[in-house]
Amino acid sequence: MAVENVIWPRYLDAEMSRSAGRRVPLDDAVVEPTIDEIAEAVQQIGYDAVIERDVRHPREWETRGRVVVKGAEDSTKNDLVQAVAAYVGILRD
Repeated sequence: MAVENVIWPRYLDAEMSRSAGRRVPLDDAVVEPTIDEIAEAVQQIGYDAVIERDVRHPREWETRGRVVVKGAEDSTKNDLVQAVAAYVGILRD
């Protein structure tokens, strides 16, 4: 069975606290990450990304979308989110 991981923008958002849903250290987080940036970062690390624009995180009012990562059987979700955050930071520079 194929493994699918979901990455929400709040996981990488520097304006979120850890208790509000940020999953990366503040040094690796970025301000208002977009799902397009996240999808590009996922593809850079070698996985397939599917963008779902019309969904919102249950703890948010704003619809920001999410990225579904396919084929990431060889890594944990935490490792995946950390790698995506690092690439989004590089894309912003």
